[in-house]
Amino acid sequence: MPRRAFISLFFSPRRDVDNGFFINVSCIVRRNPATHHEPDADQRNYVIMNTLDSRHEKNIRHRLWQKLVGKPRNINEPSIFHKLSLIPLLAWIGLGADGLSSSSYGPEEAYKALGAHTYIAVFIGLATAFTVFIIAYTYSRIIEHFPQGGGGYIVSTKTISNSAGVISGCALIVDYVLTITVSLVACGDAIFSFLPITFQNYKIIFVAFLILMLVTMNLRGVKESIIVLAPIFIVFVLTHVLLITYGIAHHADRFGWVVNQFHGSLRQDIGTIGFIGILAIFLRAFSLGGGTYTGIEAVSNGIQIMREPRVQTGKRTMLYMAVSLAFTAGGLLICYALLQINPQEGKTLNSILADEVFRNWPLSGGIVLITVFSEGALLLVAAQAGFVDGPRVMANMATDFWLPRRFAMLSERLTMQNGILLMGAAAMMLLFYTHGSISALIVMYSINVFLTFSLSEFGMTLFSFRKRNQDEKWKRHIFIHVVAFILCIIILFVTIYEKFGEGGWITLIITSGLIALCYLIKKHYLYVRGKALKLEDILQKVHPGKKFNNDPLNPKDPTAILLVSGFNGFGLHTWFSINRKFPHFYKNFIFISIAEVDQASFKGSAEMEELRISVENGLKKYVDLVRSFGVPADYRMDAGTDVIETATQMCQSLAKEFPKSMVFTGKLIFHEEHFYQRALHNETAYAIQRRLQWDGIESVIMPIRV
Repeated sequence: MPRRAFISLFFSPRRDVDNGFFINVSCIVRRNPATHHEPDADQRNYVIMNTLDSRHEKNIRHRLWQKLVGKPRNINEPSIFHKLSLIPLLAWIGLGADGLSSSSYGPEEAYKALGAHTYIAVFIGLATAFTVFIIAYTYSRIIEHFPQGGGGYIVSTKTISNSAGVISGCALIVDYVLTITVSLVACGDAIFSFLPITFQNYKIIFVAFLILMLVTMNLRGVKESIIVLAPIFIVFVLTHVLLITYGIAHHADRFGWVVNQFHGSLRQDIGTIGFIGILAIFLRAFSLGGGTYTGIEAVSNGIQIMREPRVQTGKRTMLYMAVSLAFTAGGLLICYALLQINPQEGKTLNSILADEVFRNWPLSGGIVLITVFSEGALLLVAAQAGFVDGPRVMANMATDFWLPRRFAMLSERLTMQNGILLMGAAAMMLLFYTHGSISALIVMYSINVFLTFSLSEFGMTLFSFRKRNQDEKWKRHIFIHVVAFILCIIILFVTIYEKFGEGGWITLIITSGLIALCYLIKKHYLYVRGKALKLEDILQKVHPGKKFNNDPLNPKDPTAILLVSGFNGFGLHTWFSINRKFPHFYKNFIFISIAEVDQASFKGSAEMEELRISVENGLKKYVDLVRSFGVPADYRMDAGTDVIETATQMCQSLAKEFPKSMVFTGKLIFHEEHFYQRALHNETAYAIQRRLQWDGIESVIMPIRV
C-alpha cells in the first residue's frame, strides 16, 4: 500500500520558528523498506535520462547566472572577510555618497524656500553645516556603542522598545527605496538636461535601466560595485571643491554687500512680518532642506562590511562624510547668496552656479559640463547606499522575525540577494508610479529619515542617562543628543506639515502599512514558535539506553539518513517515528545538519567557528543517544549559504556510500495551512526532495502534528 508523507526540513542551527518549512507537498512512498527491491533496467534508464536532462538544464541556467553575478565565493576561505570588507576610503565612497549627493538637491530646496528672503541663505548654510556635524557626532557614538551595525533600528530596539525599533526599521526601508528612486531620477534629470527636449520621453526607460544595472552590480558584491563607481565619486569631489572654493574666494568682496543687504532686508522684514515671521521663514527653509542630511545614518547601518577594527573604520568614515557634506552643502548655500543665483526653468541652481563661477575660464563649457555631469553621476553612486543598507536593515529585522526569514539569507556571492532584488523591484514600482517626477518624489522623501533620526537621538539620550555611572562625560553627551533630537524633531514636524498635503501622506501610509505587516509577520512567527515549543517536552522524557554500541557503520546495512536542526524535539520526534514505523529495520543512523550561514552569523571568523561548534555539538548528542540503544550511528555536517545545494550534495554522497539508504525529514503540520506561509517559510524541503528523487534517492517525511 502506498504510504503518504508530508515533506519538510529543519536545517537552521538556531532554534527559531523557521526550523520548519511549511510546504503543502505530499509524496507517495511507493516502496516499503522491508520489501525493497532494485528497479529493473528500463526504470534505471528512465531515471538516468531524466536526471541528465534536468542536470543539463540546471547547468545552463547556473552558468548564465554565474556570468551575470559571478562565481560563488568560498566561505571557508581564511581571507574571505578581509576581501569583502571596506577600508575607510571605499566606505566613504559607497556609504558617504548618499549624504554627499544630497547636496545636489537639499541646498537648492532650502534656498528656493526662502523666496525673496535670500539674505538668510548664509545663516541657512552655517546652520546646515552645524547640523551635519551634530548628527554625525551622535552617529559616531552609535557606531562606538553598537558596533554590530543596524543603525537606527538596533538603537531604537535596544534603548527604547521593540515597537520603536520596528517603526525605525520600516521608516529606514521606505527611505532607502526612496533614496534609490530619487537619486536615479535626479541623475536622469541632470543627464537629460544636456539633451534635446525630445529625448525626455526616454528618461524613465533610462532610469529603469540604471536600477537594473545597480541590482546586477550589487548581486555580484558590494565592494565590486563600489570600486566600479569610485571614479565618479572622485570627479565629483574634485570639481565641487574647486567650484565652492573658487566661488567663495573669487567673490569674497561681495561679503560686504551681503552684510549690507542683510541689514536692510532684515529691518524691512521686521517692520512687515516681524521677528516671528522671519524665524518661521528660516525654520521652513532649514527644514525643507532636510534632504541634505539623508544618508548620514548609512555608515552606522553598514558597519558590518567595514575593515577591522570596525569601530575605528566606521568613525573615520563618518568623519570623512561629515566634513565633505558640511563643506559642500554649506558652501553651496553661501555661493548662492554671494552670487545671487536665481532659479531658471530647466536648470538646477548648481548648474547655474557653475556657469557663473567658470564663465571666464578657458574651456569653461567643458568644465561646467564635467561639474554638472559628475553631480548627476554621483546620484548614481548615492543610490548604491540604498542597495547596501536597505537589505541590511531588512536582514536585521528578519533575524528578529519582523520580516520573512529569507531576507536574512546570503547568496553564493555572500550578498543579501533577496533584499537587493526587493529594493530594486520597489524602486522600479515607485519610478513608474510617479512617472519619474523628481518633484513628486522629493515631496515623499526625507520624512522617514528624520523619524529614524528622532528615535535614535531619543534612544541615545536614554542610553547615556542609563550609563551615567560608567561615563564621566555623560552630561555633555546627553546635552548633544538632546540638541540633535530637538533639531531632528523640528525638521520632522515642519517637513510633515509642509509636505503632507502635497503627497507626503503617501510616505506615511506606506510606512504605516509596512509596520502593520511586520506585526502580522511577528505574530505568525510567535504562534508557530509556541506550537513548536511543545515538542521540546520530548527532550525531558528521553533517557539514554544501556547498550552502548561503538561499532562502525556497515555500508551494506539498511541506513536511515536524518536531516536535523540541532538537538531538539523535531529531530527526536523524527527518529522515534522511524523506529515506530520500521522497527528494527534500519541498522545504521546518520544525522545530517547544515550550518546555515546568514547575515547574523557571517560577521567574522569567530562567529563562523562558534556556529560550526554549536551544530557539531548537537549532532554528537544524537549519535551518543542512538548508540546508547545499541545501534551504530554517525553524523555529517557542513556550512554554507545555499542549504539546498549543500544538503543535496551530502545526501547524494551518502547514498553512494550506503546503497541501502533512505533520507528522512520531519515536518511540523497544522490543521490548516494558509497561502502566506509560502512567503514566510522556505521551500527548501521540496527542492531537496525533488533533486534527490531525480537522482533516484528516496526521501520520506514523518509528519509532526502539534
